[in-house]
Amino acid sequence: MIPGEFDYYSPTSLDEALALLRQHGDDAKILAGGQSLIPAMRFRLAAPKVLIDLNRITGLSHITEVNGHLAIGALTRESDVDESALVKQKYPLLADTARVIADPLVRNMATVGGNLAHADPANDHPATMLAYGAQVVAVGPGGQRTIPIDDFFVDLFENSLADDEILTEVRIPAPAAHSGGCYLKMERKVGDYAIAAVAVQLTLSGDTCAAVRIGLTNVSAVPMRAKGAEAALLGKSLTEDNIKAAGVAASQECEPSADLRGSEAYKRDMVRVLTARAIRTAVARAKGA
Repeated sequence: MIPGEFDYYSPTSLDEALALLRQHGDDAKILAGGQSLIPAMRFRLAAPKVLIDLNRITGLSHITEVNGHLAIGALTRESDVDESALVKQKYPLLADTARVIADPLVRNMATVGGNLAHADPANDHPATMLAYGAQVVAVGPGGQRTIPIDDFFVDLFENSLADDEILTEVRIPAPAAHSGGCYLKMERKVGDYAIAAVAVQLTLSGDTCAAVRIGLTNVSAVPMRAKGAEAALLGKSLTEDNIKAAGVAASQECEPSADLRGSEAYKRDMVRVLTARAIRTAVARAKGA
C-alpha cells in the first residue's frame, strides 16, 4: 500500500527539529531509521501529516565510553553496534542483542534510539536496556534531561518522552568487575520477532550474586523486568537450584498472550528455559569463561 500524503522536513540541527516539533505538534512524527514507522504508514496504521527526518543532524551517531558509561547516539545504526569492537569486548549482552535484531538489511538502517522510542515490547533493545539499567537522554525546549530506563516505558507503544522532546542518546553503565551478561532469543525464523527472549546482566562476588537485572521480550504488554527472578538470585549462591528457581519465577511473573507464535503456556515455558540458560551464560562470562 501507499502512505497518505504528508509534509517532509529534513532539519540540520536539533534546535530546528525541536522548533518543527513544537510547530506541528500531534501532526508530526520523528523519522530516524524508519523501520517501524514506514511500514506502519504504508498499511495506514499511522498517518502523520508531517515527518521530521533527523538523519541530517550531526552528533547523534556514536558509540563511545565516557564518564563511566557507554554512550550510544540515538541515530547509531544497529549494524554499527553489531560491528563495534568495544561492544563485543566489554558489553556482551548488547553484542548478543545486536546480532539477532531483524536481519542485515534492517540493521543497516534501523537505529538504537528509534528502537527504544517505539516502545514495542516485541523489540529486542527494551529488555536489554532494562537489564543494563540504562538511561535515556532527551532534549526539549527546557533543555536536556536524563530518564532512567525503568521509567521510560509507560504503556504499549508509549514512552515517557514529552511531545516536544527528542531522544538523543542512550547511556549504559560500564559493567563492574566480575560482571557478565547474555541475551537469548527464541524465534520462528531468522529476523522474526521473538516468541520469547531474555536479557540478563549480573555481577558476582565470589560465587554469590551481588547484583542482577533481568529483562523479558515479547511476553508482556509493556517491556518488563523479571523482578521475582532477580530476587531469587540476589545475595544468593548461584547454584543450579537457585538458577532454576529464577527461571520458574520469570515464567510466573510474565504475561504472554497466545498468538501464531505459541500458546501462553508454551511462551511461559520458553521464558523459564531461556532465563536459566541466560543466567548460566552470564555467570560463565562473569568468571571469564
